[in-house]
Amino acid sequence: MALFEILQFVIIGLYLLGTGSFITGSLIGKSVFNKLGNVFAVLGFGLHTVDLTLAVTLYHKTVFTGGYFYFSILGWGLILFYFFLWWRFRNTFFALTASPLALLLFISSLAAQSLKVTLPKHLAGLFIGLHIGTIFVSIALMAMAAGAGAAFLYLNNKIKTKAAISGFGKDMPSLNSFDRVNHWAIVVGFPLYTLGLASGFLWARSAFKQMFSWDPKEIVTLLVWFLFAFLFHQRIAMGWRGRKPAMLVIVVFVITMISLWGINFFVPTHHSFKP
Repeated sequence: MALFEILQFVIIGLYLLGTGSFITGSLIGKSVFNKLGNVFAVLGFGLHTVDLTLAVTLYHKTVFTGGYFYFSILGWGLILFYFFLWWRFRNTFFALTASPLALLLFISSLAAQSLKVTLPKHLAGLFIGLHIGTIFVSIALMAMAAGAGAAFLYLNNKIKTKAAISGFGKDMPSLNSFDRVNHWAIVVGFPLYTLGLASGFLWARSAFKQMFSWDPKEIVTLLVWFLFAFLFHQRIAMGWRGRKPAMLVIVVFVITMISLWGINFFVPTHHSFKP
């Protein structure tokens, strides 16, 4: 077995151990497991960074034309955002969203090696820098917002019904913290998603001679954009807070994940891989 493959299995193992530790720590209320989860997350992230660096260095001619790189770097970005939120709130709760998703995305990256990306030579830098960069950062923000939204709904329901809050709930940040994460993820994420979408249609115009062709990926991407735009408007202009934006961002994120996994792997399209 090649050293490159061994490295990938070690990364999967570390992310799996981290996910298990975070879940165990949340369920039984033992901080030692959360600290252990952080150790595994840091080690996994470090080796994941090495893996991406080696892929770009050793296979720079082909790495950007395969689905492996894009699924892998999205998982890497999720862990990076988790570290930021952990630094900001000093709470490992957001790892319950980031760690399992990063694990699934890294495993998916290995399965996505057969997926091909068409890169017009004169737009390759634009495609990677604008489309992939902005779309993936916005998806990572969306994931964190969805995790915060789910936690907000859970904790809010517990408070309203005056139900006993278990060890899992006691370790959560406040409702206001979850709402703040939701707010900033939407405020920053929507403009980035819009920029990524615009650059993606520019890429399609160059690669396929048309901006829109009723491809399933394009239709779902536009649906996500309209829902995201509505959420952005309601949050900024109408002052939405609490339950409504929490529920809608979960819907937007679920549709995005259906597009990312369901359409790319199971629905025949004439386009190459596209988030």
